[in-house]
Amino acid sequence: MITKSVSIADQVFEKLEREILSGEYERGEVLTELKLSEKLGVSRTPIREALRRLEQEHIIEMGPRGAVVVGISYEDIETIYEMRLRLEGMAAAMVAEKATEKDIEELRHILDLQEFYTIKKNADNIKNEDSEFHKKLYGLCGCAPLADTLEALHRKVVKYRKASVSHTSRAEKTLAEHRAILEALIARDAKLVEKLVIEHVENARDSIKKRGIN
Repeated sequence: MITKSVSIADQVFEKLEREILSGEYERGEVLTELKLSEKLGVSRTPIREALRRLEQEHIIEMGPRGAVVVGISYEDIETIYEMRLRLEGMAAAMVAEKATEKDIEELRHILDLQEFYTIKKNADNIKNEDSEFHKKLYGLCGCAPLADTLEALHRKVVKYRKASVSHTSRAEKTLAEHRAILEALIARDAKLVEKLVIEHVENARDSIKKRGIN
């Protein structure tokens, strides 16, 4: 739904980015201003602005027939996970030194929900709680540029992360890895937290590669 509280162009951009990165639009599909304008019920001006921003994000390419969906390539995934390895581990180590009891309880609550949905084998909600855990964790680092960068990286791989945690074995291991990270945070062991987060991201990357998700 398009509302007036945020600029129309921003809403169109966020909606299209989310739909492209979640796989709603197939790679190679052509999106035209007219088709999107009719679908979203807005004028072509905000559509044009949103497409320009999506092109800058390298998830579409402008062609003679319209915007061609590029999405995220397998090579992009490798690069994104390499960046996450370095940045997310650093952010988590920073959190170990400043997390409050309230922060710890909020993280524990997220993991309790993740455990519930893992038992239920509810892939959508497993992915949602997995995302919430990471967002909460790096959001506590106190460094806005670092948190913003990690937020953007997570958005780009949402399709792959959901596919990965849809497998029961990986979902269970993800939960166990999150629990271990939380225990290290409680112990205020910054080095261990960083190590565990790096291993967790490596395992997530390897799971995607192993399953040949594309």
